[in-house]
Amino acid sequence: MLRAQDLMTENVIAVTKDTEVRELALILTENKISGVPVIDGTGKLIGVVTESDLIFQNKKVHIPTAVAILDAFFFLESPEKMEQEMKKMSGVTVGDIYAPEVISVQKDTPLDELATLMAEKNIHTLPVLDKEELVGVIGKSDIIRTIAEGR
Repeated sequence: MLRAQDLMTENVIAVTKDTEVRELALILTENKISGVPVIDGTGKLIGVVTESDLIFQNKKVHIPTAVAILDAFFFLESPEKMEQEMKKMSGVTVGDIYAPEVISVQKDTPLDELATLMAEKNIHTLPVLDKEELVGVIGKSDIIRTIAEGR
């Protein structure tokens, strides 16, 4: 059975929280990839940023619904969520838009688990770790290429 280490791209293109959004867009388009890991100054994986995060910046602003009762306003949605969305939409650096909730796999994770995880969690970029060290990345195109090659 194929494992993550058999499919992953080892020359990982990663960014930091200080990478500008425009530079991120160039990295993704020039390398024809849909996302990259975000690392800290020591090289530790702290998140992932994808094309979806860039596209999010151009969506319409959603104003939370409020109800007025006896001269008081009650928001039906969290004002904190709106604040987070506004920050993400106006983000200038990767630190403003990346997803810190990282879903990653170990290098010995079997192909069927990779495919299931990517499909069920709608993941496009999956960092591959050897214990805590970032050693590769798997994109949906890597899974598709494996299928096409009949492996």
